[in-house]
Amino acid sequence: MSATRPRETDLYPPVKALLESQGYEVKGEIGAADVVAVRDGGEPLVVELKTSFSLSLFHQAIERQAITDVVYIAVPRGSGRAALKSLKVNTSLCRRLGLGLMTVRLKDGLVEVHADPSPYKPRKSAVKKTRLLREFAKRTGDPNSGGATRQGLMTAYRQDALRCARVLLELGPTKAALVAKTSGVEKARALMADNHYGWFERVATGIYAVCPKGAQALEQHGDPDAGTPRTVPAED
Repeated sequence: MSATRPRETDLYPPVKALLESQGYEVKGEIGAADVVAVRDGGEPLVVELKTSFSLSLFHQAIERQAITDVVYIAVPRGSGRAALKSLKVNTSLCRRLGLGLMTVRLKDGLVEVHADPSPYKPRKSAVKKTRLLREFAKRTGDPNSGGATRQGLMTAYRQDALRCARVLLELGPTKAALVAKTSGVEKARALMADNHYGWFERVATGIYAVCPKGAQALEQHGDPDAGTPRTVPAED
């Protein structure tokens, strides 16, 4: 094994030993594959070796799926929080691609299998779907460009806050119930009390006013119900 930077060849002996312990005959560099293993004349097993996760590694592994459904990738096992996070993310990616994943602890040759090749069927989240459709239905118009940065996006919540701020700017300090009725924002009281954007202030029990920051937001964004173009995004 290399004393400094690991090499792909450092991964081969531990991977071969593991597969041989499972009854496979193993050979390296067969055709385009780094490792090929065959047991009892069955479906060949292919392993692609790399010193780290990379896009090219996944491309190569996907290409090997034209040969067999049993394709693994193998990389050195890292240490530390970043390595653990990378392993978790790439294990999930392997499952989505129908690939298996092995890691090799180079100091002692321990091979761990984190995922086996199998068809991937994503689990749907009814909660996330409902949340997505609710936001789609509540948002007025199409104020954001797809692919824009997440900070400062015009959400349905922000549009409701602008509606409340518009009422307060026009009427001055106003009871929350009247703000809700005039703006059409059913939860105006809770929205102004939470004051997520710092646009509102409570001047008396149940009575709210708009702050200078809220007036500035109205100037920047305009009235969501009037179709005023959005200009500079305010920071959340």
